[in-house]
Amino acid sequence: MKNMFCRGRLSLVFSLIMLIPILSQRPLKIGEPLGESFWNKPLEVVNYSGKTLSLKEDKDKLILLDFWNTWCSGCLLNFPKMETLEKQFKGKLKVLAVSNQDRVTLEKFFSGKNGQRYKGVVSVTGDKMLHQLFPHVGVPYIVWIKDGKVINTTDAEQVNENTVGEVLKGEASSLQTVIQIGRERPLMLSENFSLEKGTHLMHYAFFSKGRIRAIAYGSGFHREGRTVYGRQFTNFSLMEIYKGIAYELFQQRKELFSQKRILNEVKNPEAVDFDTKKEDPVTDSKLYNYEYIVPLSRADSLYGDMLQGLNQFSGYTATIAKRSVRCLVLKRTSTKDKIASKGGAVKDQFLQAPSVLKNATLDYMLSGLNANSAITPLLVIDDTGYKGKVDLSFSNVHDLQVLQKELLRYDLELKEETREVYMLVIEDKVSPLKKH
Repeated sequence: MKNMFCRGRLSLVFSLIMLIPILSQRPLKIGEPLGESFWNKPLEVVNYSGKTLSLKEDKDKLILLDFWNTWCSGCLLNFPKMETLEKQFKGKLKVLAVSNQDRVTLEKFFSGKNGQRYKGVVSVTGDKMLHQLFPHVGVPYIVWIKDGKVINTTDAEQVNENTVGEVLKGEASSLQTVIQIGRERPLMLSENFSLEKGTHLMHYAFFSKGRIRAIAYGSGFHREGRTVYGRQFTNFSLMEIYKGIAYELFQQRKELFSQKRILNEVKNPEAVDFDTKKEDPVTDSKLYNYEYIVPLSRADSLYGDMLQGLNQFSGYTATIAKRSVRCLVLKRTSTKDKIASKGGAVKDQFLQAPSVLKNATLDYMLSGLNANSAITPLLVIDDTGYKGKVDLSFSNVHDLQVLQKELLRYDLELKEETREVYMLVIEDKVSPLKKH
């Protein structure tokens, strides 16, 4: 029994020793040194002469860890730039791609038609350690290592000849640190708030202009069950934020919202509505970030409050108001029901050729027409009053005249009229001084 106990203690001690490297792999902060285990650990790689490599031979170089995944188009677009920089700064710069996808997945990707273009990219595969040391919520994500320590974390866009040159020369860096944040908590709310057990967040508003590099373009919700009590928009144009809010407000009115419901009447419309996909300083400076949280008891007024907040703090005023506009109005030409569905699975192929709607509401048709300005630039509204499911088919909905002609066989028509309809109207804010 004594020997068995000793072996058990030795086994336990050995297990604890083996756990120490795992437990010590806490996230590293900027300025912290990397231990010897980091430099000596064999890393599983693909596109390399061996199955593994270590970074100990590159310790005196500037090292860029380029976190990526095969499904990330931005990561792939970044690879040629990284290869060019490594050649340009040969002997001074080491770029290592890092993926947590397994070897089979990466080898299959690099052997495919798309991946063959990047066969020169040496990548860590099945990684766990580096992801633990440098946690992130999106890729590409770049970790900068020099003189044995972490000196920065950035997005891939900031990696270029100038920034690499600055770091290698020891000059003041123009890099902006990126420590990625998720959407699960309010933007920029201090993590210390979570330590305060005696307080509860009742209302929160955040509004900023200019790109936030720590989070991607997108939108998120704060929910309690199925109740939405908060909404977040990041790196959007102001128009995209207006659209997101207006969609919900029109839903509350039981009306369909589309691009055709917008009247952008500001003097400089490009200030609020522009292509956000262009990556340049001018575009970045025009982006907005907006988050709004209300108590659960005010969840129904969330989007109205959000619009009011934008009107208060932006340079514009947006309202949902009635305007006289030229429309195409869908009407019934008889009381005979020629459109009632015979049932079956829902099929929405309205914008295809031939066009088919089966066991669907007329909203599918209205949404398709209003989403496609090439068919008609006019807003299409429903005046049929028909609430049931329909079966419809057309030869070519992309030709308005053909569509109008074929609607007649269902005793339906699209007729151009001027109507008073609710629109999202965006205007320059009038200064109180100018009103007098």
